[in-house]
Amino acid sequence: MDNFLDIYELSLNKRGEELCGDQVKILKTEAKTIIVLSDGLGSGVKANILATLTAEIIITMLKANASLKDVMETVIGTLPICKVRKIAYATFTIIEIDQATGNFEVINFDNPPIFYFKQGRLFDIEKRTEKILDKQISISKGTLERGDFLGMVSDGVLYAGLGVVLNFGWGWQNIAKYIENIFARQPMTTARKMVHSVIAETHTLYKANVGDDATFVGLYVREKNSVIVFTGPPLETTSDGACVEKVFDFKGRKVVCGGTTANIVARHLGEPLELDISTVRRDVPPIGSLDGIDLLTEGILTISKTLEYLHDCKGNVNALPDDENGAVLLTRELLRADAIFFLVGQKINEFYQNPRLPQSISIRKNLIRELAELLGKLKKEIKIEYC
Repeated sequence: MDNFLDIYELSLNKRGEELCGDQVKILKTEAKTIIVLSDGLGSGVKANILATLTAEIIITMLKANASLKDVMETVIGTLPICKVRKIAYATFTIIEIDQATGNFEVINFDNPPIFYFKQGRLFDIEKRTEKILDKQISISKGTLERGDFLGMVSDGVLYAGLGVVLNFGWGWQNIAKYIENIFARQPMTTARKMVHSVIAETHTLYKANVGDDATFVGLYVREKNSVIVFTGPPLETTSDGACVEKVFDFKGRKVVCGGTTANIVARHLGEPLELDISTVRRDVPPIGSLDGIDLLTEGILTISKTLEYLHDCKGNVNALPDDENGAVLLTRELLRADAIFFLVGQKINEFYQNPRLPQSISIRKNLIRELAELLGKLKKEIKIEYC
């Protein structure tokens, strides 16, 4: 599927609770994407443990390609039943997506139905039911296309405004209309914006006195934003041309980090390399410009500062300083990308090496690894290739 699955989730804890009784687990492989939302009975520590156990069992078994029947029997057979309320100690929704085709399957056990929007309009997906261990399981299937949106909620979202809106909470239909209105105002949205908007309205309806754990998971199918970052000269100068070609063959935005790296690209392009002195800062060198390159910065110092910005902003691009220095611009590129390809030259610049470390250890390589690890935690697709 030549699309990007933009997934974002956010929760509100029940008032007075430090832990959320809802849990979301996401697994992405080359073949499939699996999202699990589990809602533990009650709230607090007990609900958190039950929801976590449920989600972990499901993710682990589906990752191992266990059958739906085996997964359901394991989960339902593992979780006890509340003796008073005669209901399971955790409910769950599973969405499994085939990366190649976009075909998806939704398995729902006692959670609210999913929201499925096609081109901004609510779409009525067909459902069938199966009985496993005397429990009714709802199953839906479909095919995702660009512009489609899937939403998963715990019942705490539906209960927002209890006694205020229609006397029984916000309700599924009202949430659906709310999402549809967002699409009408902003046809090109993101999962993050949609989820934040729904959860903010949920918090408002609870009047800041959240009566139940409330979680919303959004999946929006859109074009993938990709970027390649070429940094450091190749180990062998004979590889310079191949690396430059790899940069310009890349379908996405192009970033070059490092003075020597920039000169390699400029030489192969036969284009002049220009510096923008207005962007120089006390701790960040100036950016440059080259035809066909979206961002050109200095290397080690700029990447180091970018790591600082990423730690400080916690993945929120709007929390970055209001500045146009090279590190801020590089951080924006990385945060706005879904997939990042680092092309890293292995030739060591002796100027940046610590003489107490083995010469085989490159500061540049260590910085890129740290950067990749941090971006991976932000759910970015990362690939590193050394040259």
